[in-house]
Amino acid sequence: MNTTQTPASPAELMLKNRHDLKTRALLLGDRLDLKLFKISDCLATTPLTLLVDTDGGIAVLFRYGVVVLFGVKSPDEARFIESLRPLLTNPYPAPEMEEMEIHCGMNSIGVQSGAISLDHISLEKLQVIADALSKNLVLTLYEKKVAGEFDKIEPLAQELATHGKVSAGSKKLLSKIGHMLLIEHRMVGRAEIGDKPETLWDFPQLEGLYASLEDEFELIESQSALDRKLGLISDTAQTLADVWDNKQLHKLEWYVIGLILFEIVISLFEMADKLLR
Repeated sequence: MNTTQTPASPAELMLKNRHDLKTRALLLGDRLDLKLFKISDCLATTPLTLLVDTDGGIAVLFRYGVVVLFGVKSPDEARFIESLRPLLTNPYPAPEMEEMEIHCGMNSIGVQSGAISLDHISLEKLQVIADALSKNLVLTLYEKKVAGEFDKIEPLAQELATHGKVSAGSKKLLSKIGHMLLIEHRMVGRAEIGDKPETLWDFPQLEGLYASLEDEFELIESQSALDRKLGLISDTAQTLADVWDNKQLHKLEWYVIGLILFEIVISLFEMADKLLR
């Protein structure tokens, strides 16, 4: 699989002259429509990488709603983020955010003391960094959502354990199952959390950099923990929904029995009336 790269641009040349670079990643919404960007305006297409300003500021965009900015000043950042608003699906009022410093001219490549160390800046290195930062943001958001669902479903499980019944409606419980399936779909189908960045296909020498970032953000551990929580919540909600459905079924059975008894009583009255005549 190839990553569409262009020769060194003025932006890349300016970035190479910097020794320190500020990186900011923002999760702006559920989805970012990237189809409207022209390939001719991009520094690279996989992932989509754009020049933001004349000072060499670069943005890497991901379709699952994340934008990672490198060396972009605050006024230019605000202007660029605002230009993306029409392309967002379900924009978040308070975006998730992650910031890191990149130090260049270092002897080793990796993450040290919470900062990223590089020997020199290149576009492909920034893309690898952007991929790790974006996945970390997505995991952080979904961990918060799943924690919230845990808080909501725990009282229902406690009620079932204490009283042997559940008061929540089946629609509410099935809705929770749907929320969990939606999170799993976004993690696997959109963010592709478990996959390595496509940039590594063309630049395998950057495997070490990505591995350092993966360890720093604990991406594998976070995904595994989140998968377990999603499975537990989904199974619990399914069990509670089954209990509720059985409860409704028993009610229906009693209604049927009541109707049968009512018909028997009516029949007895009719037979008694005939005998008395």
